[in-house]
Amino acid sequence: MTLSRLNRFNQRHPWSHNDHYGPWVVGQVAASGARHVLDVGCGTGNLIARLRRRAITVTALEPDSATVRVAAQRFADDPAVTIAQADFAGRDPQRRWDAVTLVAVLHHLPLMPTLRELRHCLAPGGRLVVVGCYRGAGPIDLLTGLTAMLVNPVMGLVKHPARADVPPQHMTAPTADPEETLADIRAAAALALPGARIRRRLFWRYTLVYDAPSGRGADSAN
Repeated sequence: MTLSRLNRFNQRHPWSHNDHYGPWVVGQVAASGARHVLDVGCGTGNLIARLRRRAITVTALEPDSATVRVAAQRFADDPAVTIAQADFAGRDPQRRWDAVTLVAVLHHLPLMPTLRELRHCLAPGGRLVVVGCYRGAGPIDLLTGLTAMLVNPVMGLVKHPARADVPPQHMTAPTADPEETLADIRAAAALALPGARIRRRLFWRYTLVYDAPSGRGADSAN
């Protein structure tokens, strides 16, 4: 199946690669014991809904005005969810969270400065959980991409068997192509997030988990 045919098929049977990793993200957050979570680039709030089952509070940032309106309306009756129309730079710089999550967001931001700032967003012992996009380079990425192309239509039929006329609302937020390769991301993380665990994943994604030292002396967000 060519890329153009695959794209047309995905439009008829849309499913979110990002939502596919939602349960994994929540599992990582829950395993850390996080109570207060910052979700950067929340979209329409699918991950927020999952996080609320595990965390006491969720603070969410989303710069896109149309998307953030949907999320704000969705959680208007939940006082434990705070949604702000803001990018990562618009967060409260004084707060520290038990966990910070980013799904398909990091490639929209300057890599090294953002990784350093994310580290300082964490409370002592806090956890950073990233599902990111990377630019393919080399034979391993090619093989992984080919595998994803074969599996992708099957997932589309399973997750969205009925033909769609328009994409779901949660799949309409602005997108951008990643510039950094996985090697670039590993190198930046080695400097900014010592001990971060990075894995190549299917569907043109990678995951990163970083645990902040437990004795940093910063206060947890409350």
